[in-house]
Amino acid sequence: MKSLGNGKLTKRIADDCVATREVLNRVGDKWSVLVIVNLGDGALRFSDLKRAIEGISQRMLTLTLRSLERDGLVRRTVLPTTPPRVDYDLTRLGRTLLEPVTGLAVWAQRHSPDVQRARDTFDRAARETPRASGG
Repeated sequence: MKSLGNGKLTKRIADDCVATREVLNRVGDKWSVLVIVNLGDGALRFSDLKRAIEGISQRMLTLTLRSLERDGLVRRTVLPTTPPRVDYDLTRLGRTLLEPVTGLAVWAQRHSPDVQRARDTFDRAARETPRASGG
């Protein structure tokens, strides 16, 4: 959180930080990112999304879709067929996330080997030289 010159935190700044953190927690989790990216090309049925997102359980996909719908990012449409067909697509607000989220996903794919090398180097150094507690 940002503090003012006098060291006091205003309610508005505190509220903004909480709101920002809540939004970033939603759109930054791995399942939400993958759902948003997959819906970027258009509406999909639940089963199509589940097939497209490797490793996601039915329960987690349901929870993620409900949260994204609650936040106004995904629209759930029930079509009057027998049996009923349910499609999910991005809302106008959800589409505004497509570019930054896709960029983040592409960055993660491109740089995951670099991140893994850095982790390996860090872990090796930590084993060889134990750090003092506290940082």
